[in-house]
Amino acid sequence: MSLEFAILGFLNYHPYTGYDLKKIFDTSIRHFWPADQSQIYRTLARLTEQGFAGMEKVPQEDRPDRKVYHITEAGQAALREWLAGPPPLDEPRSAPLIQVFFAGQLTDEEILAKFDGFAAIMRAILAQYDQVPAQIGPYQQEITPPREHFFWLLTLDNGIRTMRANLEWAESVIERIKSGKVPSE
Repeated sequence: MSLEFAILGFLNYHPYTGYDLKKIFDTSIRHFWPADQSQIYRTLARLTEQGFAGMEKVPQEDRPDRKVYHITEAGQAALREWLAGPPPLDEPRSAPLIQVFFAGQLTDEEILAKFDGFAAIMRAILAQYDQVPAQIGPYQQEITPPREHFFWLLTLDNGIRTMRANLEWAESVIERIKSGKVPSE
């Protein structure tokens, strides 16, 4: 459901092709809502069927026609209603936490390796997040209101804080295991 509204949100700024939407997803909201090309195209088709988006074919000489999508008045109304409504709460799921939950079956060395890997992933994600402001820079020319960019960067702030908390937690687990604070069998 949120993918539809993410696409409508971008189309509310500017008409885009599915390819362009994939690029903007990858350089703006990927850190909290990734989408692959096929999901985007399926969702655009659904939004068009529902009357929330329209599509215009733009002829090209040496390539297939471009399909450029735009938001309709019905799509703007639906987006506005969704934005003003209560936040959608998804059930939290975490495959890594399933592994942690049952990690008592592993040796301390195996658990340390797992948490060292987890911490490395968190550091890599934080390094990626450092690149996001530069990646969204080109869209500031298309989407000029500073208010929009302020809220875009709030999502990045949330991601950074979440990853830092996850990293701090992983490092504390590593420390507890290394200091022998894990009960033995």
